Order: sequence, then C-alpha cells, then structure tokens
Amino acid sequence: MVVGKKALIIASILFFSAVETPKVILFFGDSLTAGYGLSTEEAFPALIEKELNKSNKKVKVVNAGLSGETSAGGLSRIDWILRQPVDVFVLELGANDGLRGLPIEQTRKNLQSIIEKVKTKYPDCKIVLAGMMVPPNMGKQYTDEFKSIYPELAKNNKATLIPFILEGVGGIEKLNQADGIHPNVEGHKIIANNLKKVFEKLI
Repeated sequence: MVVGKKALIIASILFFSAVETPKVILFFGDSLTAGYGLSTEEAFPALIEKELNKSNKKVKVVNAGLSGETSAGGLSRIDWILRQPVDVFVLELGANDGLRGLPIEQTRKNLQSIIEKVKTKYPDCKIVLAGMMVPPNMGKQYTDEFKSIYPELAKNNKATLIPFILEGVGGIEKLNQADGIHPNVEGHKIIANNLKKVFEKLI
C-alpha cells in the first residue's frame, strides 16, 4: 500500500513535469493592441492566442494595450507591467507620437529604453517590434524618418521586426471603423492571421 502511494506520487510528479508550461506573450501597445471599439476577445492578441493554442504551441497572451498611449507613457508604466514573467515581448508603440508630430529622436529613445528594461529584467525574452507609419500629411521627411525608427531598433537590438502591423488593413475602409484609423473585427482577424506566422517561429 505504501509502495503504491509512492508510485502514485512519482507518477504525479512526472506527469506535471511533462505538462508544458504555456509561454507568455505580452503585447505592450496602444489602442490598436487594446482593440479600441471592440471587446478584448475580438482584438488581434486574443485571436493569436486562440490560433496558437490550436497547435502544440501552448501560449498565454497578456494584452497590455492602452488607448492613447505614447512611447513616453509606455516607458513610464513598463516597470509595473514587467512584474510578471514574459517569454515574448511585443512592442507596439509610437503611432500616437507620430500623429502628434513629436520629435523622432524622442520616440526612438523611449522605445529603446523600453527594450532595455525588458532585456534587463528578462535576458532570455524575445523582442518583437511592430512597425508603424504616419499619414503623408506629416511631411515626407518626418514620415520617412518615423518609418525608419522600427527597422533600426530591430537591427540594433536583434529583435524580430513586423514591418507594418496594419499590412493589408490600413487605409482599407471596409476593414476599419468609422474613424478610418482603428481596425474593425474583420481587420483584427487579418492582423492576427498575418502575425500568427511570426509567433509560430518564436514559440
């Protein structure tokens, strides 16, 4: 009887050891990540979690998106967000900086500081940088310099780059809400489908 109990305990230990702990993907962004105008379940981070969990890649997605967030705002709250373990950190910030015409160098420094804080806290964490663009009415020089922020940061930090997170969605009326800026349900589905391949390679 005692032997049986010991065997049961050993079997239980082996079972729980074999159970794969889900990888944590943390999406840190603005209204796009937060799913402005939609429920959290309809936003692309939740959709990506659902798709990845259909396979053997078990993940837990944390949506740390905040509508209206700037790179400076993100930097001010990153320490609080990093209190939880993170395996993959997705940085989707800067668009609101661009729409406000904030200095390019300021945005670049803020994003770099966020990345450095993540690396310091979790050295093995994989970084994903979501590229953004600003409307042409900001002027060619500003739009070109803004667009270059993301590939430069990705290269310097050996991060995975998503060239333009709104690829196939941005500027397409039927895929966006009435404001013409935020994707609707169908738009978020396309974003999730586009990004799924990125995370399949990282997890």
